[in-house]
Amino acid sequence: MQLTSQYSAANDLIALEEKYGAHNYHPLDVVIESAQGAWVTDVEGRRYLDFLAAYSAVNQGHCHPAILRAMMEQAGKVALTSRAFRNTQLPLLLRDLHDLTGFDMALPMNSGAEAVETALKAARKWGEKVKGIAKDRAEIIVGANNFHGRTISIVGFSTEPQYRDGFGPFSAGFRNVPFGDVEALRNAITPNTCAFLVEPIQGEAGIILPPAGYLREVASICRENNVLLILDEIQSGLGRTGKLFAYMHDQIAPDVLIIGKALSGGFYPVSAVLSSREVLGVFQPGDHGSTFGGNPLACAVARAALRVVVDEDLPTRSAELGAHALAKLKQIRSPHVVDVRGLGLWLAIELNVPARPFCEQIRDRGVLCKETHEKVIRIAPPLTISPGDLDWGLEKITQVIEQI
Repeated sequence: MQLTSQYSAANDLIALEEKYGAHNYHPLDVVIESAQGAWVTDVEGRRYLDFLAAYSAVNQGHCHPAILRAMMEQAGKVALTSRAFRNTQLPLLLRDLHDLTGFDMALPMNSGAEAVETALKAARKWGEKVKGIAKDRAEIIVGANNFHGRTISIVGFSTEPQYRDGFGPFSAGFRNVPFGDVEALRNAITPNTCAFLVEPIQGEAGIILPPAGYLREVASICRENNVLLILDEIQSGLGRTGKLFAYMHDQIAPDVLIIGKALSGGFYPVSAVLSSREVLGVFQPGDHGSTFGGNPLACAVARAALRVVVDEDLPTRSAELGAHALAKLKQIRSPHVVDVRGLGLWLAIELNVPARPFCEQIRDRGVLCKETHEKVIRIAPPLTISPGDLDWGLEKITQVIEQI
């Protein structure tokens, strides 16, 4: 196919994607060709400030040079061995995760959804083998309006009708309780409950923060009932909310922690489940696995991504810039704004009208953000963004919302 110009290249590429790709996404029509830091450039040479950060996968910014170097260096040695053999990078990543978080053990996987499935399997097996729940009777409680991924078991316990529509029948053994309601959790626990899986802040639902002290009370309830507290910090973790992990705001520690996205700085799918020896120790050879999980390329990338988070103190940057951004957004004056909320550089503007037209006009002014749940504009720039760039992007968003 001959592309006659950059402009036709964009249209042709969009047409190819629409013709040959499944329509399971509704992207803004920007064809990105390159990116660096907080900025991306499309095939027509226009630059945009990225206020989504690939759903928090690029907390460290696009194409961070230190992570890129680690990836290139390892790719020239060996990329994949499978877990049939050992490699030089996996033990180092496991040590780094332990040193950073304090958890006894980690099990690296690839996607976030795969890590969630891993945590569910570990919790159920722990419930049966350690807690003593009868065979095939272990139950897991989840929060309403959750988003933990797209697998059959995960969408089966979603309360979003679209996520479930046409995909049944679903796995049994899950129970929903209202997010943020500690009494509902307490009342839902039975002798067969092995775990409570929850996001500290619900991202896909629209950056929904629970009441103050919620996680602290949840941790206490789980401890009293010998129930594992599993926190999904795939989006909220690694600095996004102004702490290394969102649970640290409540000064608690989960029994199981799920991380992903920024664990690779956007270069490669890397996720992990972290827990105690008692929980992850239930897995025996043959119980669980992944051809690519824990591969040397992924581990080298993850190690470099973690070093960037620590060395550049991204949680502190997120806390400071996030507080500034939240204050700025709260100054927006528009009859369409219902609420402005967030923590760290993870913010939401809830509207009383569809958000997509706003996102399209914001794009036309040089800033990329995306709607979620129809009426929420989600804002989550790379944590490396400069204060000046952040203010510039916030001003563009303010102009659009106040003028529509």
